[in-house]
Amino acid sequence: MADQQEEEDLRMALRMSMQNSPPEPKRSKPRDTAILPATTTPEESRQLQRELMAAAAEKRMLAAAKSAPPSSSQSKNERSGDFEMKEAEKKAKEVNLGNELSDKEAHQLFAMVFGTGVSKDILAQWSNQGIRFSPDPETSMGLVQHEGGPCGVLATIQAFVLKHLLFFPDELGKVVANMPQNLNSRRSKSQYVASNNFSAFTEDAKARALVKSMSEMLFLCGNNKRAVIATLSVISNGIEGSEGSSKDVIIAQALEGLSIESASDLQKVLRVDRYTSPTSAFKRLEAMIPIFQSRMGALLFLISALLSRGLDCVQADRDDPSQPLVTAPFGHASQEIVNLLLCGQAVPNVFDGRMDLGGGMFLKGISTSVEVGFLTLLESLNFCKVGQNLKCPRWPIWVVGSESHYTVLFALDTAVQDENELEERESQIRKAFDAQDQSGGGGFISVEAFHQVLRETSIRLPSEKLDSLCNSGFIVWSEFWQVILDLDNNLGGLKDSTGQMGRKIFDLYHFNGIAKSDLNGSQATAEGETPVQRPRLTKLRVSVPPRWTPEDFMADAAVAPGNAGSESSQKDAEVAKPEQPHQHAPLADCIRTRWPRAVCNWIGDPPSIV
Repeated sequence: MADQQEEEDLRMALRMSMQNSPPEPKRSKPRDTAILPATTTPEESRQLQRELMAAAAEKRMLAAAKSAPPSSSQSKNERSGDFEMKEAEKKAKEVNLGNELSDKEAHQLFAMVFGTGVSKDILAQWSNQGIRFSPDPETSMGLVQHEGGPCGVLATIQAFVLKHLLFFPDELGKVVANMPQNLNSRRSKSQYVASNNFSAFTEDAKARALVKSMSEMLFLCGNNKRAVIATLSVISNGIEGSEGSSKDVIIAQALEGLSIESASDLQKVLRVDRYTSPTSAFKRLEAMIPIFQSRMGALLFLISALLSRGLDCVQADRDDPSQPLVTAPFGHASQEIVNLLLCGQAVPNVFDGRMDLGGGMFLKGISTSVEVGFLTLLESLNFCKVGQNLKCPRWPIWVVGSESHYTVLFALDTAVQDENELEERESQIRKAFDAQDQSGGGGFISVEAFHQVLRETSIRLPSEKLDSLCNSGFIVWSEFWQVILDLDNNLGGLKDSTGQMGRKIFDLYHFNGIAKSDLNGSQATAEGETPVQRPRLTKLRVSVPPRWTPEDFMADAAVAPGNAGSESSQKDAEVAKPEQPHQHAPLADCIRTRWPRAVCNWIGDPPSIV
């Protein structure tokens, strides 16, 4: 340590000797050569040489100071030095580089993520998943997954990456990532249709979209005030200055044999940087992207998000903080992890707001609008209800959850979220009905309230329909709505002779990042042809019928037998009927939770959400 300090003093003195206005040099005072012993050791000789060189440097500095003419303006070197000093001071205020977690923080973090009885298999899953784009040309815009557990992290990052690639391609060259508060303004619809040429995205564009997404998500977790970036001490400094494939080699060598099986292991290797400037965070993430591409990438990003939110805040977000965020026995990402990355809060539920259970107890849901949304198969099975915040995000991109996996659904045209005539009219009538509903959510109103609804919505019911609805003394919403569907639109109803009212046809794309066999593709090997292992991208044509019930439409029941000879009924049937027989897959059930009555068609293998 002493030698290093002396070498630093010497280098400082030499640098100062080259400046025009040097500060007072810092060095050890040289010894008087007259009192040196007759014999000196090699170490003493090196020490003497350093001191003589430093003294010579000091003399040059003093001579330069005496001969330099006075000037009121700074030299170029001085101005440059001042600028660099200010930049260094600014960065020092913004970032605390390479901090270790305290023993308490490390144990709290490990227990929060994995719990106390985590298996080695789950730890291996989360320690062997990088954040990398697929090498397959057809799915090159997607992140490829090899391990089962971290899919919730990868799918959510994927959703944000698609947002930047599809809807902000012109901004990928900018350094600062779009923050959510800057994305509220809406452009004209013509600017909202993205290209479907996914293979045209360059590697640089994809890399910048990834960095922007990660930065945006971490600041979202940090309440748009801070971001914490977690890296590994064994490689975070070693890749600085290296380029290309050498970085991958350095990282692979550094990670060889590395395993995280306890909080102590985590504390030894984890280093965290804290940022308040999006620009600085972006540059740091850009420099550290090889680490996030390594096998530790998904885990490091999850840790970064948790620390950005703050461990105490994460626990306060949850309904049951005693359970680990990575669920047993298969090590899947919990809904709390997905919600944290989607909305910045680790709440466990997907409904809007919070649910009052009485006695001061609440269940926490999604309290704000989001950039990208969420749909789940569990809603179609009546296990939960996804709120409008997640169903109707700012951009037509959704993370899709099944019982064991997360994938991504997206559209290229934001108009898919616009309400059509039928939806707008239904919303109007339903709002008027609910305003009169005093049953506590029972879905029925009094006859007097019903007449008020008819006046507000300009509905003119035939006397026989009106008497039939009012016979029991109260009106049920489901019965009223069936009457409205059969009532001609010129009377305020929704029956349309063209069959077009409320009809929607649009395209969706589904991406499943897990590498699995593609039945449509194969590759030649010495043993013969084997299926290609790659992610899956499926294009779906979605048709939303105008007024059929889901059961009728799914059965292709276009015309009642008694009306088979009716020309207008046949015309309605031709327009409202699907272009081709519907196809079914669990993903279609997820889509119907967002667009009721929708049916789907696709070419090739059915889309998989597992």
